[in-house]
Amino acid sequence: MKTENEGGFFKRTSIRYIIFVYFTVTALTASIFIGLSLYSRMSKQMTDTMQEENQILIDQLNRSVDVWLRSIMKLSDSLYYGVVKNADLADESINQEITLLYDNNKDNVENIALFSKEGELLEAVPATRLKTGADPVGESWFKAALNKTENLHFSTPHVQRVFDTGESQYRWVISVTRAVEITEGSSTEQGILLIDIRYDSLEQLFDGITLGNGGYVYMLGTDGELIYHPESQLIYSGLEEENLEAAAEYRDGIHAEEYKGIKRAVTVKTVGYTGWKIVGAAALGGVSLNALKTRLLVVFTVALVAFLLAMINAYISTRITTPIEKLERSVNKIEAGDLEADVYIGGSYEIQHLGTSIENMTTQIRKLMDDIVAEHESKRKNEFDVLQSQINPHFLYNTLDIIVWMIENEKQADAVKVVTALARFFRISLSRGKSIITVRDELEHVRNYLMIQHMRFKNRFTYEIQADEDVMDLASLKLILQPLVENSIYHGMEFMDGDGEILIRVYREGDDLYMKVSDNGLGMTKEQVDRMFTDKTHVASRSGSGIGVRNVNERIRLYFGAEYGLTIESELDEGTTVTIHMRAVPYAETAEGEKIHVK
Repeated sequence: MKTENEGGFFKRTSIRYIIFVYFTVTALTASIFIGLSLYSRMSKQMTDTMQEENQILIDQLNRSVDVWLRSIMKLSDSLYYGVVKNADLADESINQEITLLYDNNKDNVENIALFSKEGELLEAVPATRLKTGADPVGESWFKAALNKTENLHFSTPHVQRVFDTGESQYRWVISVTRAVEITEGSSTEQGILLIDIRYDSLEQLFDGITLGNGGYVYMLGTDGELIYHPESQLIYSGLEEENLEAAAEYRDGIHAEEYKGIKRAVTVKTVGYTGWKIVGAAALGGVSLNALKTRLLVVFTVALVAFLLAMINAYISTRITTPIEKLERSVNKIEAGDLEADVYIGGSYEIQHLGTSIENMTTQIRKLMDDIVAEHESKRKNEFDVLQSQINPHFLYNTLDIIVWMIENEKQADAVKVVTALARFFRISLSRGKSIITVRDELEHVRNYLMIQHMRFKNRFTYEIQADEDVMDLASLKLILQPLVENSIYHGMEFMDGDGEILIRVYREGDDLYMKVSDNGLGMTKEQVDRMFTDKTHVASRSGSGIGVRNVNERIRLYFGAEYGLTIESELDEGTTVTIHMRAVPYAETAEGEKIHVK
């Protein structure tokens, strides 16, 4: 069921707007759905591509670190097998050979040193002596070499403080140690070969390495200790954190994790021999430059499609609704009463059919209205004819009684006057069935009526008719004065004391014709006056013609229009004045005295 709000919305909104909104919303929803699906698909492809690229980058970095480690291991083998193992430290110095190897690798090497197992410095390049109070035996790199003499050991990054370099600052190094055999004369003992690799040589491998979605790469030792991190200083100082424990447990491959509320893809690759792990961490769903470009492209595409669809929808809705709006304007004119308005017929078949139906309906309405008007006029004429044919017989009987009385009293002259007046009265009343007569005939009719009534009431009232000559040939409805005079006689003066007076005055003002019937009778109240126009059963009197005031008023309005008719002014004991207002139309311009043409 349609709600009140929905009904109000549709009542206030044009069909063009509704079609445009529905089409646009539907198209926009479809566009957004397609855009989101496209974006989701592209995002997944980008994520997969990013992870593949990150994996490739980490593999390349792993190979670079492996090459770097192999170069260090090769240097260690050259020092051990090429220098230390073949030399007798009791007879000769190996400083020159060590210096030569150092010079060839000094970009990556900080120090090269040879220690006895008791921690005594036997050879060192470029350092020459230990720092006062230094104890190499207590260093972790020294202990690692003694504990596992068969392996090559790589320490975590640290500051090497055992050598006296004469500098105020110490460099970060990665100490590479191994147990070696030292020959002194006839004895052979165990020693420790140390190579301090500059930490920045390792950093150079990681410099500029970034992953997609703002990712980064770091490296862990075998025990999960941090070897390299782009924010290592902040991590060491406690200002930043890294998920080192979880990364140390990851095997090689791609792992999903959530750290600090951020979902990340963690790629792990183990470096050969050392067991170090290169770890790449990249956020999932983060906004990288490529993702931003993709989003902007998707948004622009959706906006462009929505704009084009809106334009197409506007064109379609206009094509659909314009014929409807034109048809609506035609219907509005018809609704306003202009039944002659042209009905628009155009647009689609349905709208054309609707326009044709409305046009046919308008034609039928016009025809029915014409029929109703004609029927109404015919009904009114028939009513008048019936009323006219039913002239109260009391008037005729009373008139004949007067004539008989006059003859019996030998007043033949007066009898002749009454008979002549009665004949003229009925001649004009019949008028060969015409409804329109001249003002002259209407006044002659009422004059004959007054003459008969004057004799009947034995001169109890006087009457006077005043009319200008220029109104005599104007058209008048038949039998409109006689009912008013009849009311004056029977209702106004029948029971009054003294002589009555009746004045009939006919005059013209511009295009209007006025007839006034005044008497000095008993008068009426306002309620009685109103009842004369509303009471359908009211007639002149029991002894009169039977044609009432209301009938006269309606006949005038029917022929001339709603602005014409009767007005009554009356006061008790003062008298009554009834004014007839008609249009001044020459009788010659009427349709053979049958119809008055009113513009």
